[in-house]
Amino acid sequence: MPIKIPDLLPAVDVLGAENVFVMTETRAAHQDVRPLKVLILNLMPKKIETENQLIRMLANSPLQVDVELLRIDNRESKNTSTQHLNSFYRNFEQVRAFKYDGLIITGAPLGLVQFEDIHYWDKIQEIIRWSQESVTSTLFLCWAAQAALKVLYDLPKQTRDEKLSGIYQHQILTQHEPLIRGFDDCFLVPHSRNADFPVNFITNHTDLHVLASSEEAGAYLMASACRRQVYVTGHPEYDAETLSQEYWRDMEAGISPKIPVNYFPDDNPDNHPPNVWRSHANLMFTNWLNYYVYQITPYELNPS
Repeated sequence: MPIKIPDLLPAVDVLGAENVFVMTETRAAHQDVRPLKVLILNLMPKKIETENQLIRMLANSPLQVDVELLRIDNRESKNTSTQHLNSFYRNFEQVRAFKYDGLIITGAPLGLVQFEDIHYWDKIQEIIRWSQESVTSTLFLCWAAQAALKVLYDLPKQTRDEKLSGIYQHQILTQHEPLIRGFDDCFLVPHSRNADFPVNFITNHTDLHVLASSEEAGAYLMASACRRQVYVTGHPEYDAETLSQEYWRDMEAGISPKIPVNYFPDDNPDNHPPNVWRSHANLMFTNWLNYYVYQITPYELNPS
């Protein structure tokens, strides 16, 4: 079954050109099924790019998924038109009264900013706490994982001495967890963050199960015992070119970033980087939708 998105969302044409099966709201209205309702809180600057990446991951599932896009506030975006935001995004006040099968909170370029200095920190805390009662399972990506650890476990921000950027080898730490069913013993994941997630720090201060980790990147995939909170410290949803775009953006800004690890062929930024993490990424999102959302969520989300 396909993913259901608004008729005019840019992802319809982008993913259709890739032969990714998406269904518009108009067509889906004629099907008599109960789709999963998944909310995406998009905190990334390039919102359309992030929409495409996440919808691409969610579309690789036999389940029908009804995606709604959520914005954190009404502030003007430098990278996304006001028309697009007003057309396709909702405010939290419009959704707080409803329940959802799934919620994805994206990363944000806030790795070096203290939580209390983030202008929407109060709203993020409110949404994370709301999700505990109103969402069957929530997926926290990258910075959102760090924010959720602060909100739900009161863990202080952990920051690396140097930014982690590149493609890193990971190992699964258990063989019997549905979220990583089908994973290879070792797999690759993109990371782009200043946040630090030492495995010992997580296991000593939370009750989370660390399902996969990396010697260089630390804890990568963590889940609560009830499977209602999933923490992903990397960016499995990234396109092949995303780290390249970030590298050249930082170069133009005069930051002089290091070349992302294990990314450009021959470590030459002029070479086109291959996507070597796509299969793991698709499997992780499919497993989350199936085992942590579909198999657990009630049929009647909002009984009258």
